[in-house]
Amino acid sequence: MAGNSQRRNRRNPGSKKGASVGTGGHSRRALEGKGPTPPGEARKGHPKQRAANAAAKRAADARSRGARRGGVQGRTGKSGTELVYGRNSVLEALQGDVPASALYVQQFIDNDDRVRDALALATERGVPLLEAPRPQLDNLAEGHNHQGLILQVPPYEYAHPDDLLASADVNKDAPLIVALDGITDSRNLGAVVRSVAAFDGHGVVVPERRSAGMTAGAWKTSSGAAARVPVARASNLTRALEAYKKAGLFVVGLAADGEHEIVDLDALTGPVVVVMGSEGKGLSRLVAETCDLTARIPMPGQAESLNAGVAAGIVLFEAARLRAAAR
Repeated sequence: MAGNSQRRNRRNPGSKKGASVGTGGHSRRALEGKGPTPPGEARKGHPKQRAANAAAKRAADARSRGARRGGVQGRTGKSGTELVYGRNSVLEALQGDVPASALYVQQFIDNDDRVRDALALATERGVPLLEAPRPQLDNLAEGHNHQGLILQVPPYEYAHPDDLLASADVNKDAPLIVALDGITDSRNLGAVVRSVAAFDGHGVVVPERRSAGMTAGAWKTSSGAAARVPVARASNLTRALEAYKKAGLFVVGLAADGEHEIVDLDALTGPVVVVMGSEGKGLSRLVAETCDLTARIPMPGQAESLNAGVAAGIVLFEAARLRAAAR
């Protein structure tokens, strides 16, 4: 009943404040300090935090603008689908016949010549146009300045190294294949593909690791040749070369200190795989040991080396010349 509590720790009934029940120390924790006040940058909604976030966004935009100066830019997702972003990059990819599965266009985009040309090319090629709000495009581009256009490029379907032999057999030709060892620049890969197409080669082999892949940049550099020349991916390049040797192909490694000159090299007239390394490191040890012979391009000038794209054009031209003379 009220006024008949049996609990202890009551105030003296004679106190001016009257009798009341104490807490027994249970609210002591509420009196403890919560530590120093965090800085403004760490406090949600604080002006300093908003300013820091804005500065970080400006820095990210600046980095993306600097990256776009190098040409076609994009990123590859877990599924292998590549995204090309930015008006110049998207337009160049469409002009270069890069395969595309969709073109994302920002709602209420400010039109200019690049946007109009990109939309016209996409429509002409039957690429689906997907209108999306700015936040969705920001999420797709992961902070890069997409300028309202994002092109989705489907994963490239690599061939198996054995498929290149089948392609040569169908045409009754002696196989002419280029293998790349440690070429990490996709533009170099695209240039090699273009040279293979120009001189009736049967394909290009690249290793799965530490190698350039068929990205939008490689497609663009190939100038459409990637649609005609198969690119095969080998889990182990050395084993792929050994398999070619068992199939009757001669393996020629291109090296600056090669024991033979590429000019009038008889090995180029028959079934052959030409292996090229990176401009700086050359062929890896295991790949070089797998080659039947190494050859060099004679260079009377002052240059010490050539990139893979240029070297491939020279060697494949010589192979085509020798094969035509042997017919």
